[in-house]
Amino acid sequence: MRRALLLVLATLPLAAFVLGSIPFGLVLPRLRGVDIRNVGSGNIGATNVLRSQGKGMGAAVLLLDLAKGLLPTLLALRLGTPIGAATGAASDDGALSASG
Repeated sequence: MRRALLLVLATLPLAAFVLGSIPFGLVLPRLRGVDIRNVGSGNIGATNVLRSQGKGMGAAVLLLDLAKGLLPTLLALRLGTPIGAATGAASDDGALSASG
């Protein structure tokens, strides 16, 4: 059991980093055939998606962006370890690396 927990704890920050690198503001509009970088401000954030693609798509991007940082951190904290902060930082670093 302890070994399995250590494996989860070791891979959680990596998984958070990978999840954080998914640019939902780019991916979701692309499902509609829109390259959001060529629309509005050119930013792939939820505000530009909201303005150019509507409330539903903007809300989806906002919630997914929120979840990709929050869920891995809450999971790490739920496991009762101090790795929660590292997991949150990893998800944020993944988001920063994805934005270029």
